[in-house]
Amino acid sequence: MKAEMKRALLMAGAGLAAVAYGLLLWRGPWWFDGGHLRERELEPADGVVITSFRTTLVALGAGVVAGLSLYYTHKSHRQTEKLFELSREEQVTGRYVEAMKLLGSDDTHQRLGGIYSLERIMRDSAKDHATVVEVLAAFLRNQSVEGRDPQLVVLSEREQRSRSPEDIQAALTVLCRRPHRDGEPRIDLRLALLGRAKMQVGRLNGVDFERADLTGVDFTHADLTYADFEHSILQEVNLTGADLTGADLRGASLVGVQGLTVAQVVRAHLDRETVLPEEIADDFRVQERIEECTYDE
Repeated sequence: MKAEMKRALLMAGAGLAAVAYGLLLWRGPWWFDGGHLRERELEPADGVVITSFRTTLVALGAGVVAGLSLYYTHKSHRQTEKLFELSREEQVTGRYVEAMKLLGSDDTHQRLGGIYSLERIMRDSAKDHATVVEVLAAFLRNQSVEGRDPQLVVLSEREQRSRSPEDIQAALTVLCRRPHRDGEPRIDLRLALLGRAKMQVGRLNGVDFERADLTGVDFTHADLTYADFEHSILQEVNLTGADLTGADLRGASLVGVQGLTVAQVVRAHLDRETVLPEEIADDFRVQERIEECTYDE
């Protein structure tokens, strides 16, 4: 009812404006300059004044019409954009629901489909980026056995067979190559069982690997800046060329780690519980770094 009344008022207003404009074109010159214009037997000078007034008025009217046209075009364009955005969000929601169904499947190939569907959603929709990252991180954390400390877990033969490295690797790969966006949540992989995974050249800055089982993981040339490895299992890990700037290695054992250098270690955060290969632990720069980190605490 309100919309109909508003439309009726607008139409009435437009009609009155048109009538007023017509009257102004017809009688305007005499209303504004009647003292100098004749009503009859007009002279050339009168014609110049009348023509000039009406030309100005027509130009003004054309400008108003053009302005109104631009306003309504812009308004219509914005409404179209809103409808498109709503339609797009509905499509993304539908895709997300389907991806989650696949991710929860017992079939490995369906889970892989769900993982890559989520990656596509993350790339297409910046609004859903954080949600997808959190979902994939939760999926990886759930690979741990009932959330227990992996250092205390002994998988039965049946449990080992039921684990699917393909989907774990796929989820990690998606996280490693996720697009750069502001406001991204910290990736929480605490207690996750990620043994033998491939994360070369991965963008893993700030990832929380606390107490995760990273046995045999390949971190070659990965960005591990400010990652948290506190008390994580790092046996046989390959850290060749990895950036450990600001990484938390407190309580971690790096004995047997491949590619580890003094230059990497002195950029990380250490404590006296950090177990290092003998040739690195004996380096005076590493010892100074441990003292520095201990003092900062």
